[in-house]
Amino acid sequence: MKKYFKTTLALAAASLLTVGAYAQNTATTPDVKPMSAEARAKSDEETDKRAAEWVASLNLNNPAKETAVKGIIATHLKTIRDWNNEHPASTVPAGINPATGNPLSAVDRQVIAISAMPKSVHENLMTGLRQNLDEAQVEAILDKYTIGKVAFTMNGYRSIVPNLTPEEEKVLTANLKKAREQAVDYKNMTQISAIFEIYKTKNEQYLNTHGRNWHDLFKAYTDAVKAKKAAAKAAAEAKPAN
Repeated sequence: MKKYFKTTLALAAASLLTVGAYAQNTATTPDVKPMSAEARAKSDEETDKRAAEWVASLNLNNPAKETAVKGIIATHLKTIRDWNNEHPASTVPAGINPATGNPLSAVDRQVIAISAMPKSVHENLMTGLRQNLDEAQVEAILDKYTIGKVAFTMNGYRSIVPNLTPEEEKVLTANLKKAREQAVDYKNMTQISAIFEIYKTKNEQYLNTHGRNWHDLFKAYTDAVKAKKAAAKAAAEAKPAN
């Protein structure tokens, strides 16, 4: 799996800038372009619709809770959108990832910019959800934000790693759930996937230090997939024409 950056990228965020520095940068960065009133109204409408669809999927049958949760989700989505728009990658100075020595990519810089968002934004979302929903419902909403990447990635591990133990399942799932909760503060799938890569790296490291060899397992899996495709192609070509 491609790795966008190592888990210590957080060090880069801490050392390169602060929220206060961002406030200064956004005033002078040409990439920061305010939304027009028309664009904002359209975006707000789409966001409200998305929030309503997510809440409807919970079948709460409680109008007061539905209204509250829709407002919490919509507010969070709009805040993320606005922070992204006002803090593009260009607001983060070009530099290196201290864990690898490689130049920071555009994705790295965007993630750093978003990671400086006030913690209260995330706290307001999670507190609001948990005040109105049970934990299973909260997880369902987080899955909506991240298009089910926890389940999708766990299914991948089950295909790649033979006979996952209950303890391995527990650890891998816990890391992915941490990724999911962190990722809800990011705007698009490129950013969300970058956050998941941090925790997928943690999972690979866990497997490597607990009797598995991730590199060999992944190679064996991809080789098997290629062999299966080649066999299917050969069988199709060998089939006599009607």
